[in-house]
Amino acid sequence: MLEEGKLFIGTSRNPDDTINKGEYLDLKYANRHGLITGATGTGKTVTLQILAESFSNAGVPVFCADVKGDLSGIAAIGEPKDFLEKRAQAIGLDPYEYQEFPVIFWDLFGEKGHRVRTTISEMGPLLLARLMDMSEAQEGVLNIAFKLADENGLPLLDMKDLRALLTYMAGETEKLSAMYGNITKQSLASIQRGLLVLEQQGAEHFFGEPALRIADIMRTTNDGRGAISVLAADRLMMNPRLYATFLLWLLSELFEELPEVGDPDRPRLVFFFDEAHLLFDEAPKVLIDRVEQVVRLIRSKGVGVYFVTQNPLDVPETVLSQLGNRIQHALRAYTPREQKAVKVAAETFRPNPAFDCFEAITQLGVGEALVSTLGAKGVPSMVERTLVRPPSSRLGPITDPERQKVMAVSPVAGQYDTDLDRDSAFEMLQRRAAEAAKAEEQQREAEEQEKPREGRRWTLPGYADDAEEVEDRPRRKNSSRSRPGYQRQTVTEAVIKSVARSAATSLGRALVRGILGSLKKGL
Repeated sequence: MLEEGKLFIGTSRNPDDTINKGEYLDLKYANRHGLITGATGTGKTVTLQILAESFSNAGVPVFCADVKGDLSGIAAIGEPKDFLEKRAQAIGLDPYEYQEFPVIFWDLFGEKGHRVRTTISEMGPLLLARLMDMSEAQEGVLNIAFKLADENGLPLLDMKDLRALLTYMAGETEKLSAMYGNITKQSLASIQRGLLVLEQQGAEHFFGEPALRIADIMRTTNDGRGAISVLAADRLMMNPRLYATFLLWLLSELFEELPEVGDPDRPRLVFFFDEAHLLFDEAPKVLIDRVEQVVRLIRSKGVGVYFVTQNPLDVPETVLSQLGNRIQHALRAYTPREQKAVKVAAETFRPNPAFDCFEAITQLGVGEALVSTLGAKGVPSMVERTLVRPPSSRLGPITDPERQKVMAVSPVAGQYDTDLDRDSAFEMLQRRAAEAAKAEEQQREAEEQEKPREGRRWTLPGYADDAEEVEDRPRRKNSSRSRPGYQRQTVTEAVIKSVARSAATSLGRALVRGILGSLKKGL
């Protein structure tokens, strides 16, 4: 039943329910991407699980998101169950062996896996603007902020770095607007509020260091199996925009860092994007163009991308056309939109004259799917109605103690669990502000020292040279004003006393002159 260089998906059925043949995914064309769709409860997660198991056994690392928490069972050996044994017997899977797989658990919040971080600089203005749902004007200001940071050697690592840079820009709007274009304080304030909202939603856990190294999600074990990286996304799904932005960032990092390898015999990494519709909901055209570019070109890097969603209409046509391997679970056709989705799904397959695709999609049972994969020379195979094989690992979630045990022996244990806060834009801008304040204070002191004193006059040593010194000079203790009962005289009293004093002085002088005159005559 198993074939070398191919992944066994299940066994197709004839219209009379007899076994037809095995359905496979050729490893050589696994990097041509794929799509897994179907209504809730039809078996999409199990299909994702059996594909991840098969890729791991083939030596291909896998990255996938565990949205509901039940994908974590892939780290534990399968438990014998009657319905699994019956399915294996029905499709001719012999031998059917239970197995556990090498798993690395990741978590943006560090609760159910090793911490996953990236820096603000690595995220870039485009994805950050998408994450914060910015307007065109705000996105332009954010691009200026990144440009300013690059030109001035200001590393943007975490949210406080970006917040400090925006605060600096708010104080220099006129100068920066003349250099880079109009920067309004309103746009800066709006971005600051957006950062606050992200922080309240837990995004501050995502930005910082140590940042995730791509090599750590592309590991293989000593026995040649590919490691399966499982992202705990049950809490992350409380903020769907952050979830979608993170996975898009990861795809972009893979695209930028990995070298060209052409068409290898097997992929270097397979990436499963569960709840893929979250990536495209209300996404601007520039972001969809970015996704299309990454999906189209990352194939030559040896990376296969598989979108998992409920409805094929969730994926834009420009991206849908790049997905060569298709697994379609049951869809319901109760509403006009659902009927349109079933029609679109049916028309994307290479027809099989043995049955009607439209009717088959609405009649598929749980664990049953329409399968079409790329065959010789990359040509899509004729669609087949297929019973999907049962998983070898545990069907359902693992317990918390089991998760902790897996994390303790993880090859990345201890590498990402401690925050690193190195010198970055926040600290640099603080130092620059302190240095500028110190220089301003020194300049002020120098100006004060050089300024001539007003009202200065020549004085003898020991004498007061200005009014302040006179005022501050201690009064004599025997001063009449210090005697008890002294009261300050009024203006009228002072004038009368002055006149009396003047009159007395004049009278005295006259008497003196009279006496002196008499003496002269007597002589």
